[in-house]
Amino acid sequence: MFNRFIASILPYFPKKFIWIFSRSYISGETIDDAMRVSKNFNRSNIKVTLDVLGEFIKTTEEAENNKKEYLGLLEAIRANKIDGNVSLKPTSFGLLIDKELCYNHIREIVARAASFNSFIRIDMEDSPCTDMEIELFRRLKSEFPSSVGLVLQAYLRRNHSDIEKMMDLHTAEAPLNFRLCKGIYVEPEAIAFKKYEEINAHYLEDLELMLKNGIYVGIATHDKPLIDGAYNLIRKYNVPGHRYEFQMLYGVTPKLRDKIVADGHKMRIYVPFGKQWFGYSTRRLKENPKMATHIIKALFYKG
Repeated sequence: MFNRFIASILPYFPKKFIWIFSRSYISGETIDDAMRVSKNFNRSNIKVTLDVLGEFIKTTEEAENNKKEYLGLLEAIRANKIDGNVSLKPTSFGLLIDKELCYNHIREIVARAASFNSFIRIDMEDSPCTDMEIELFRRLKSEFPSSVGLVLQAYLRRNHSDIEKMMDLHTAEAPLNFRLCKGIYVEPEAIAFKKYEEINAHYLEDLELMLKNGIYVGIATHDKPLIDGAYNLIRKYNVPGHRYEFQMLYGVTPKLRDKIVADGHKMRIYVPFGKQWFGYSTRRLKENPKMATHIIKALFYKG
């Protein structure tokens, strides 16, 4: 209860206090910070996916600026020879302002990535965006079949059906490419599973559907039971290593991450950066209230 209380009030503290927590989960504010962290992961045979922090915007000018920033990020990845790709949130490009404008911005980014054999992952946001983001993915996948993927959230009751409906896009030459996560947004029980056991059960059901059908899947979880379940499914369907990877957040469960790599599985780390780090940090804090104790200690004890 104490940790949850502290986690609830820390977002109202000065940002320099929150940074004590944030620096463990964010590579920094600049592209140079992201490149430095990415190179370190690559040296350990770990791939990355890079994300410029910032989501809901209010103007088309912000959408244009975000597009330019992502195009610059792609050039930095190529120039620094980073083994990694890019994740983006459609709301950062005007999804809730003008769907066609958003599509054109993201299409330009995907086209640039495709021009040098890179890859763009479209993040899934809260439920009002789900249909629009699936539609966006469909349009881009039809034009750039190997250069775009989508995030899916296992806690949504519709998720299994969504996977089945997108199978028409799946081919041997350009398989569907999904990141499967539990889901982080607060949704009503009518559309989302709430209990831990339910979410885990449906996560593994969705993962099995993907693996047995040859869909490329990023198994995005820090939950040991889900990782064990994924291992079992990989063995059950004899899934080759080039058809899946594990994915984790920067700074979260590093020992478990290293164990997965030591077991011979491909690993990709989500590396966020940017000046709009505060909202991302406070969400991480709410997800893991135990971190509040470490922040309070850090305010009073060196190291």
